[in-house]
Amino acid sequence: MQPRFTHVALRVKDLARSVAFYGKYAGLVVCHERVDDGTRVVWLAERAEDPAFVFVLIPMPHTEVERPGVHHFGFTLESRAEVDAVAATARHDRILREGPRDAGPVVGYFCVVGDPDGNWVEFSFGQPINPRELPAQPS
Repeated sequence: MQPRFTHVALRVKDLARSVAFYGKYAGLVVCHERVDDGTRVVWLAERAEDPAFVFVLIPMPHTEVERPGVHHFGFTLESRAEVDAVAATARHDRILREGPRDAGPVVGYFCVVGDPDGNWVEFSFGQPINPRELPAQPS
């Protein structure tokens, strides 16, 4: 069986702020939540029913646990105008980290926003993830 990428688990300092951030900026909704050993764990997805991929948010408010670094999370949008709108909202909220700008045919047009825990979240247009959609490499 080929492994299938199903989730990313994020440690967060303030669960409610993180749920609100990913709802506001990425349109993610709660598709599952539970309490594990007294800790509320929330799963976010693009749709509440039958999600294909989820963010698992795990609160770690009072501990500084060593963890591997994450460069950024990427979300695609339908247009440059939508990237500009996210950037404008993030600028207003004082969490815009970079952009918007055009980085060429592979990276596309993007901006980077900081989530409540300092993780970088990229919103892009024209950034294909299917290798068949990438520009041909010169021979």
